[in-house]
Amino acid sequence: MSGVTPEASGATRVLRRVMGFWDVMLFCIASVLGPRWIAAAARNGQSSISLWILAALLFFVPTAYIIVELSTRFPEEGGLYVWTKMAFGDFHGFVAGWTYWIYTVFYFPGLLMASAAMSAYVGGARSAWLAQNRSFLLGTSFALLLVAVGLNIVGLHIGKWLQNAGGVGTYLPLLMIVGVALVLWMRHGSVTHFTLAAMVPHWDWDTVNFWPQIAFAFSGLELVSAMSEEVQNPQRTFPRAILASGGLIAFIYIAGTAAVLTILPSEAVDPKSGVFQALAEGSTVLRVAALGVIAALFMTVGNAGGVGSTVAGVSRIPFIVGIDRYLPAAFGKIHPRWKTPYISILVQACVSGAILLVAQINENMRGAYQILVDAATILYFIPFLYMYAAAIKLSARPDRLENRDAAVIPGGRLGVCIAGGLGLSIVSAGIALSFIPPGDTSNKFLFDAKLLAGTVLSVMLGLVLYYRGARQKAAQ
Repeated sequence: MSGVTPEASGATRVLRRVMGFWDVMLFCIASVLGPRWIAAAARNGQSSISLWILAALLFFVPTAYIIVELSTRFPEEGGLYVWTKMAFGDFHGFVAGWTYWIYTVFYFPGLLMASAAMSAYVGGARSAWLAQNRSFLLGTSFALLLVAVGLNIVGLHIGKWLQNAGGVGTYLPLLMIVGVALVLWMRHGSVTHFTLAAMVPHWDWDTVNFWPQIAFAFSGLELVSAMSEEVQNPQRTFPRAILASGGLIAFIYIAGTAAVLTILPSEAVDPKSGVFQALAEGSTVLRVAALGVIAALFMTVGNAGGVGSTVAGVSRIPFIVGIDRYLPAAFGKIHPRWKTPYISILVQACVSGAILLVAQINENMRGAYQILVDAATILYFIPFLYMYAAAIKLSARPDRLENRDAAVIPGGRLGVCIAGGLGLSIVSAGIALSFIPPGDTSNKFLFDAKLLAGTVLSVMLGLVLYYRGARQKAAQ
């Protein structure tokens, strides 16, 4: 049984299947991989290496299996919104879809600020000071947002090249810093004394607050499943591309964190742009200043691709919800020329820009950035709770074994319950721990008040829109 209404099915037929294996794999890398998470991990110290490994085994691998099964059993536009609606009905489907979409208005500003900070290193050491300049960060953030939105409105056949360049542009600089760290370690040794005892997590306030971020850093593989009807042969493409990208991402997170700590002590790492801070330092020591500039250029493209992939994937959720009439019908409109959900994309961009400005009020740059990250984490993990629960519930349906094209989790229903249970526990802990402010927060009450207010108001706004849409549907 399909979770998509006849109206949605008819509307999505005009979408173009333009994404193949390499497009999906690079899209996943651009969607998930973030140098800022490596910087944040390095700032937390060498215990982050063991946290990466724990998160990969307990969260990333089970989540990848869940997404592969659901996306190959139900390859329909809308992804986790459709899966939740099939398992629990329209209301819960809307809550999952709404929180998945609304998280981006908090996620984009944080991503844009980090991306802008990294782009400051394009000019080498002379321009590195711009990474802390509020005017530069805001101006560059809006420029990146405009580029990503424009290309995705023109069409995925054009926009996918931004995502592809984003995947390559994100991964190559991280490989470069691993190479630089290896050369420095062989010539001069490491500035961080790595020991097994130090790699064991020390559960202070900063580490506790950081754990949700490290789980969040491994999320994003589900994003491409929202575009299932724009992927060529999704039941064959998704398993290969998702699992391949997952292995590459896990490796570079661990190796990249170790590389930054080889070059810089943890207390000196900027949590937004620490990767390029370390690369600039390493290239100076090696007397290859151009290396940092080349890496920064790559990463600027990579960050634009990361924004573009999120715009492309998440905008498909309100597009389908708009067709179902639980959001204003305008969300379900497709551009007559470019065949893209342009209203959904434009609304997403405008609200994100407004949140980016509001987050600066009475906050230093790190505090504003941290509130955006934590609010995005909480809202983002709510639909993940639905996704894991939907996978467990839908595993009882007979089509799971009858669908020969589906790539199902090994171990039958027990395997699904183990994967889903791990995901549910990690995500639940992540939501709770996100409310714990970082140790250096000046006003912890204000931090939590902003975080709670933003989360509650975001969900309440969605419920108002849902009941408005439900009444209109009932009247019709």
